[in-house]
Amino acid sequence: MNRVNKCLWGIVLIGLGVIFGLNALGLTDVRIFFPGWWTLFIIVPCTIGLITENEKLGNLLGVVIGVLLLLASLDVIDFGLVWRLIVPIALVAIGLKVIFKGIIGSDKARQISSEQERERRTKIREGEVVDDKEEYWATFSGQKVSYDGKNFKGCRLEAVFGSVELDLRGAKIAKDAVVKTSSIFGGVKIIVDSDVNIEVASSSIFGGVTNDHKNSDSNKKTLYIDATCVFGGAEIK
Repeated sequence: MNRVNKCLWGIVLIGLGVIFGLNALGLTDVRIFFPGWWTLFIIVPCTIGLITENEKLGNLLGVVIGVLLLLASLDVIDFGLVWRLIVPIALVAIGLKVIFKGIIGSDKARQISSEQERERRTKIREGEVVDDKEEYWATFSGQKVSYDGKNFKGCRLEAVFGSVELDLRGAKIAKDAVVKTSSIFGGVKIIVDSDVNIEVASSSIFGGVTNDHKNSDSNKKTLYIDATCVFGGAEIK
C-alpha cells in the first residue's frame, strides 16, 4: 500500500513537471495558480489517502473541506458559511470515527489489552511490582525510549505538539503486546525487529499511520498498534 502511495505522488509530481515545462516552452498556457490553488494541498493528499489507506473517514473529511474551500475561493459559495461548517463537520466525523472504532475496532488488540489489564490488577492485589503499563508523553518536546535487552509487555505513547520514538529493537517480547498511541499535532515513531509482526488499528483525522514494516508468516510475536491521529501521524519501521 505504501508503494501505491509513492507511485501516486510520483505521478502527481511528474504531471506538474510536464505542465511547467510545456508552459515554459510556450506550448501550453495552463494556469496552475488559479483562485484557490492552495486548497489542492488539502484535496490531493486526502484523495491519495482515500485510495491507499485503510482509514477512509479522515481523508474523506479532508476532501470535503478542501472542496468547500475551493468552491468558496471560486466565489461559488460564501467563505463565512464554509468556516461555520468546518467545526460541525469535523465534530460529526470524529464522533462517527469513535463510534465506528468502538464497535468494530481491533478485537485482538482489545483482547490482548484486557488480558494485560486483568494480569496487572492480579499482580497489584498480590502486592507484586508491575511495570508493564509504561506511559511516555511528549508535549512541545521530544522523547526517545529504548527497550534494548528489556522485557516489553506494552505501553502508551502520547505526542501533543511533540514527538515520541519507541525503539523496540532487542526488546524481549514474550508474547503479543499492545502499544496505544495518540498523536495530536505531533508524531510517534515505532521501530521493531524483523521477527515481530505488526497489526494496526487507527483512527485518523487529518493524519494517518505509515507502516513500512514487513510481516512474515514465520514470526511468532505480534505487536498490535492502536493509534489515534489528529493532525498528526504514526510511523512504524
